[in-house]
Amino acid sequence: MDQPRSYRYWIKDGDLVSFNVTVKETDLYLRAQRSLKEEALKAILECRTSLERYIDHHPNFLTALEPLPVAEDTPQMVREMAEAAQGVGVGPMAAVAGAIAEGVGRKLMALSPEVIVENGGDIFLHIRKRRTVGVYAGDSPFTGRLALLIEPEETPLGICTSSGTVGPSLSLGRADAVIVLSSSAALADAAATAIGNLVQEASDIPKGIAFARGIAGLRGVVIIEGDEIGVWGQVKLSTLVEGEG
Repeated sequence: MDQPRSYRYWIKDGDLVSFNVTVKETDLYLRAQRSLKEEALKAILECRTSLERYIDHHPNFLTALEPLPVAEDTPQMVREMAEAAQGVGVGPMAAVAGAIAEGVGRKLMALSPEVIVENGGDIFLHIRKRRTVGVYAGDSPFTGRLALLIEPEETPLGICTSSGTVGPSLSLGRADAVIVLSSSAALADAAATAIGNLVQEASDIPKGIAFARGIAGLRGVVIIEGDEIGVWGQVKLSTLVEGEG
């Protein structure tokens, strides 16, 4: 992502330690009870190695824009990506950022009672108190002013964002932000891409919401285009207040 990820630092609190770990294209911002840099690095390498080895033998997995079938003995993360893509009609790499965030987060859950992993706008979190997640939607007036409220009992949870106006990820739409909540971060990531592909202008928001309602496994969605917003499902919105987190 070429834009500086300043949104990572909007919310500050004193009860979690923040740290970054980067491996090639994977640039994670993590928060936990203590610094787990070494453990996070190991987890990233495990996730990436299984994916890279699979792609070496199945190069179409990297470039496909439509779902691809995979064998039952495929590595777990690869299989989760393929299943997520199949459920929404996109290529499996549309789920990669969410899948890695969740893969790393689940490995760290045994080491910290709270874990938040952000991977280029795609988040996996497991929390013990209410947390706020700020909304970043490019030039939309909602950027930096709106937040999602997440309760502990809703986690582990994936919160993934697709944008047709921000960042280098492929989107066929023009939405400033499509934010999807699901217990599967891979599904949330793939679904955000699929829904975003449908939104060319604000009048397409209802079409995106209707499509989201038909995807099994989603908990909620927020679609932002300019100063228009559509919300469906188990989504709690609030004004973003610095100091919350």
